Amino acid sequence: MADSLLTSAPLTRQMPLAIAPQPAPAFENFIVGSNAAALAALRRRPLPLAPTYLWGAAGAGKTHLLHALAAELRLASGAAVGAFGPAVTEPWAWDERWQLVLIDDCDRLDAAQQHAAFALFVEAQGAGVPVVAAGRVPPVDLGVREDLRTRLGWGLVFHVEPVAEAEVRAALRREADRRGLFLPDELMSYVLVRHARDLGSLMGLLDRLDRYALERQRALTVPLLREMLATEAAEAQQPRAPTA
Repeated sequence: MADSLLTSAPLTRQMPLAIAPQPAPAFENFIVGSNAAALAALRRRPLPLAPTYLWGAAGAGKTHLLHALAAELRLASGAAVGAFGPAVTEPWAWDERWQLVLIDDCDRLDAAQQHAAFALFVEAQGAGVPVVAAGRVPPVDLGVREDLRTRLGWGLVFHVEPVAEAEVRAALRREADRRGLFLPDELMSYVLVRHARDLGSLMGLLDRLDRYALERQRALTVPLLREMLATEAAEAQQPRAPTA
């Protein structure tokens, strides 16, 4: 009823006001669930010189933990961190200022990046710099060169497990409250049944819905979510104007 009343008048689109940004990844906003051991290992100081490897499904929180670790070290001591992954093109040149090396999405590294990652391991071990890496599968199942796979697996290995539904609901509720939004149970249940349930995707969806609702001055509802997704799909299919 509320939604129909809000849309009965002619629609006037407005520019969205500033919205509270999604918090940067930090240990404090990581939903621990079954991952207390992994979190404790990453918060230990000093970090072990043996590599630490996190594995788990997409959206389980591996990248969040890598970013949180880098942020904490930079904040605590101004540490320089080398961060790498499939999107980082070569060369991956060693920097003597680094106090930590991060390698994300190890299962997606191409041949040249695998070679570069192995070289980083050699440099890091020689300099006494910890390496923390992540991938979707455990080291034994990584389809990478053997010397890199061996190094990724000889230290601490943790399975990062997705959070339970109750914890996901609680996190979404906290984020909605932080934004000053009313998130109906019906909408939350709809999202959890029909969309990716990893927390990163869900937070991104909430952010887009927040902006869409603010532009149209409407409450968060299932019909509004459907409308937004249909609009996004239609816009994605529109041909892009040629660049000059």
